[in-house]
Amino acid sequence: MRRPKVGVAGIRDYAGLAALFAALACNAPAIAQKLPSAETSSAASSTPDFTGVFITITPAEFKAGGPTKRKGPPPRPIAASPLGDGSQGRSPNAPKLTPEYMAKWEAIRKSRMAASAEYDNNAKCLPPGMPAMMSAVYGNRLEVMQTKNKITFFTEVNDSLRRVYLDGRKPSERVLNDPTYPGYSTGHWENDTLVIDTVALRDNTFVDQEFTPHSEAMTVHERIHYLTPDVWEDKITVKDPVALTEPWEVTHLYLRQKSGTDELRETVCPEGLAEAK
Repeated sequence: MRRPKVGVAGIRDYAGLAALFAALACNAPAIAQKLPSAETSSAASSTPDFTGVFITITPAEFKAGGPTKRKGPPPRPIAASPLGDGSQGRSPNAPKLTPEYMAKWEAIRKSRMAASAEYDNNAKCLPPGMPAMMSAVYGNRLEVMQTKNKITFFTEVNDSLRRVYLDGRKPSERVLNDPTYPGYSTGHWENDTLVIDTVALRDNTFVDQEFTPHSEAMTVHERIHYLTPDVWEDKITVKDPVALTEPWEVTHLYLRQKSGTDELRETVCPEGLAEAK
């Protein structure tokens, strides 16, 4: 009885098939090293997904189950400047400034109290920068898009965005010498927590909503994780050896928006300023 041919290129009979199996057996250890382990596959599948549209909520709102439910399409983003004029001084929780940068803050305060837009980036249609961007003030929505190697954050404040690279890359000298509004962010996972470090930040932005100035030496460290399936927190630590006397910390909470309120609206700065007059 003739042995049937095997429909695999290069294999014409059972002897050839046996030789193939023998070769595979000899190379099994090398092949196994190239395959993901069960542990690696499990870790990858358990990585949290932050994809969605969110708004910031207060701790009180979090305890109460969130803000009042909204119906219909999301409202137009507020175009007015989110910064005060400093007439009430600095809050106890504001970043602690060195004498040099406290003097800069006083100069900014006097300018703003005189109704000048000299130090108002929003009036100039400029992005808020980091970490102020993550505050998503006045109910502005924050959209997150996530892939294996990158997470992108968008906000409605002057259509600002930032990218967080998760593939192990490091900022080059060219990047470090060319600071930007969102800075350069790299991240990694520590179990279910996303850890982000941001460098190369422009020094014409502010640390917080109290227009706290900073230097280009400022760095931002974040730890992001879910508290519930629809709420995650961002623990932010800001360091600046030139402008701050100590690290400044703040935590933001974000609530996932459901269908009907999960759309970002365009914020056109010139249009918004014209309508505000």
